[in-house]
This record gives sequence, structure tokens and C-alpha cells, in this order.
Amino acid sequence: MLTFGVTVLPDPPHSRFVELMQLAEKNGFEYGWTYDSHILWHDAYPLLTLLAVHTDKLKFGHCVTNPGTREPTVTASAYATLHAISDGRAVMGIGRGDSARRVIGYEPVKMAEFEASCRMMKDLMNGRPVEWNGKELELEWAKGRPEIPMYIAGYGPRALAVAGRIGDGVIIQLADPVIIQWIMDQARAAAEEAGRDPNELKCLVCAPSIVTDDIQEAREAVRWFPAMVSNHVMDLIERYGEDSEIPKDLTDYVKARKFYDYKDHSREGAAHGEFVSDEICDRFSVIGSLEQVREKLRELDSVGVDHFNIYLMTHGQEDTLASYGREIIPQLKGAAV
Repeated sequence: MLTFGVTVLPDPPHSRFVELMQLAEKNGFEYGWTYDSHILWHDAYPLLTLLAVHTDKLKFGHCVTNPGTREPTVTASAYATLHAISDGRAVMGIGRGDSARRVIGYEPVKMAEFEASCRMMKDLMNGRPVEWNGKELELEWAKGRPEIPMYIAGYGPRALAVAGRIGDGVIIQLADPVIIQWIMDQARAAAEEAGRDPNELKCLVCAPSIVTDDIQEAREAVRWFPAMVSNHVMDLIERYGEDSEIPKDLTDYVKARKFYDYKDHSREGAAHGEFVSDEICDRFSVIGSLEQVREKLRELDSVGVDHFNIYLMTHGQEDTLASYGREIIPQLKGAAV
């Protein structure tokens, strides 16, 4: 059964960020997530500290951070510290870095570096000894607390293999059941090959959601989202080619893409979303009438999604949280991720 989270941009003012997270907690959301892109918005780490002290039960973390804009031992220590401050509520989402890296002139972290960093950070932040740069390191003060889970974002076979070998779950930024099943099959095959239980790997789906009877209004509000996903799809095509094993359901739509402007990254109404069709909006997002939204979430549940994370980068944020709190979460919520 599903659990529910919400991603709020680390936009100024910080008081609005905290206000929305507190409202999410009041409406029954169990997880509060945010981006980590320190040039486009506020630095997210201080904001997570605010969540630690201004929420009571909300689990929180990045969706996602990366091991490239901060030295990985710093990130591990930061998460262990947040875990201590919040009495065990920190959760880590991590990827190779898109906007956080590209905006400052770097490409996403290389895969080998990414895997080594994730493996080290998972142990270090949870109080286990590691070897890093030829040094034996340990956070003695991080011992004896509940495990901080590490959820790894990815679309392509190599990133999903890392998720399967190391992660506690996979972060998937789209809500298309066919693509989700392919992604989880890839990750679980890698988990099994590594001697891990593939069924223990959680599936975390992230997408915008709007509850409205005006489907065209909803599509316009989320058109930025498949455009954002297209950044990752373009990387996949460059690496694997157009005739790879990656499903055409994921790659075909980017053929109409013209440009992407990071100044409007994850912004409703972004011009770079104009190429996205209504069909892709419907497939990638969770939008429509109350019953349409419930039905899509039931479909996600039926294909093994454990957690649905609303990307709250649309208008009517309070209305969305209230609709979920009143009409959706009580009916669909299950055991904790």
C-alpha cells in the first residue's frame, strides 16, 4: 500500500517552505522532500534543519542530492547530524546531479564515482566504518540510531544497477506504470545478482498532481514536468543510442524537444514544456478529477509502487494538500516505506 510525500522547492522565502511542509504534515503526509540545487534556489541543507525542528513526525530529505557539489563525507555527516537533531527522521534521496551540476558548468557525476560515493556514504552516515581516500573514517557519534535509508534516482540500466546493488529503493520521476515496471525490473535484477533480496527494494514515484475537473488546466500546470524528465532522457539516448533496450515509451517523446532553460527549472508555465503532448502529461503525472486521481494511484499501487511523492510545483498548493489529506490519503495510505 502507498505512503505519501511531498516535494517543495527550496524557494525563498524560507518561511513559505516551512509553512507548506507543516501543512503537509497536518494533512497526513509522512515525508517531506526538497531539491538540492544551490544556485537556482536556497541551499537546501539549512532548510532541512528547519524541518527537523519545526515538524514533529515528518520524515525528510532531498529528492535528490548528489555526491558532486559537496564532498561525500560532508553529505554523510550532514545527514547523520539531521538524523540526530530530528530523532531519526532523515531519509536520503540521491542522484548523479542534474541542475545542481549543470548550472555551475559540470556534467553529472561519472557512474563509477557515483557508485563508490553512495556505497561509502550509506555506511558512514549510519555509523559504520569506511575507507575513503586511503583513510579509515567513522562517525562514532552516529552509532546506535535507526538506519538512514538511501533511495537512488535513475532511469538507465547503469544507474539502476547501482540502485539495485546499494540502494534501499529507487526514485522514479514519472508516474507511467509501464515504464515504472521496466525500471524496477532492471534494479531488482541487479539486486538479485548482487545477492540482495530484490523484493526489499522500494519503489518511490515522484510526479506533480492536481485534483480538478478541468483536465486541460491540469495539463498546462504540469507540462514542465515531462520537459524536466527529458533532460535525463536525452542523457540516456546519448549514452545508449536510440535503439537500446530502454522503452520507447520513455524515449520517443523527446524527439519534439527544442530547448531547456534551467532558469525555469521545475516551474509551471516554463516555455521549454511547450513540446510536451497532452498524452505525455497524462501518463507522467497524476491529474484529473478526484476519481481519476484515485484510480491512477490505485494503478500505481497495483504495479508495486510503495511511495507517491507529489511534486508541489504547481498552483493551488494548499488545495492539493487539502484534497489529498481529506479525500485520498485516508483511503489509500498503507504501511510506512
